[in-house]
Amino acid sequence: MSVYVYAITRESHPLDVDGLKGVGESPSELRVVRGDSLCAVVSEAPDDLAVKRRDLQAHFDVLDHLWGDGTVLPLSFGFVAQDDDAVRTVLESRAQEFSQRLEELTGRAEFNVKGVQEEDMALRAILETSEQARALNDAIRGGGGTYEDKLALGQLIAQELPARQEALAAEVLDALRPLALSEKLAQPSKQYFVNVSFLVDGERSEEFARTVQEVEQRCGDGVELRLRGPLPPYSFT
Repeated sequence: MSVYVYAITRESHPLDVDGLKGVGESPSELRVVRGDSLCAVVSEAPDDLAVKRRDLQAHFDVLDHLWGDGTVLPLSFGFVAQDDDAVRTVLESRAQEFSQRLEELTGRAEFNVKGVQEEDMALRAILETSEQARALNDAIRGGGGTYEDKLALGQLIAQELPARQEALAAEVLDALRPLALSEKLAQPSKQYFVNVSFLVDGERSEEFARTVQEVEQRCGDGVELRLRGPLPPYSFT
């Protein structure tokens, strides 16, 4: 029967999986597949595996628990192997690679930062700092102005908003990069002007979190930096 794989650990990891629930509507017990020097935490792969909140949460709960007891290489959601022997073969054939990565991640954690800017505050900032936008808005307000005025204002905002959000993202990244060992930067979206994960040494965790708060204050009203962490290094395995 195929197996669902959660994480890879050193043989010395406590591997306390008693009472943990895995993925699936009726999750099977978690168990450990052992190689020569590495281990993998697995369960039977359920037939109903899907990207559901239930299963995603179960996956991350297992990883959080394991990571609390020692360094792990967390696997992405949905990783399924043919059987225990297939898992063991990978553990042994790639033992040097996995061991090196475990060593690199020891004492380090992932922090994810997402930046959100309230739309009303962003528009207000454009009107406060752009004479052209303010003049067009004044002409349109109260039902006045021409179609061309409305079109021009819309185009101006469409140009100004991304540029301002790029500047905000640059301010966040410039402040946090010196505190991190590595980063994984996602493309900005309509929801987040910045979405980035950092690998941070444990000794700098408090400094990193404090700096996020300081940058948020500098960015001004209407800007929120959402910090998650410390987390298992999902993005760096």
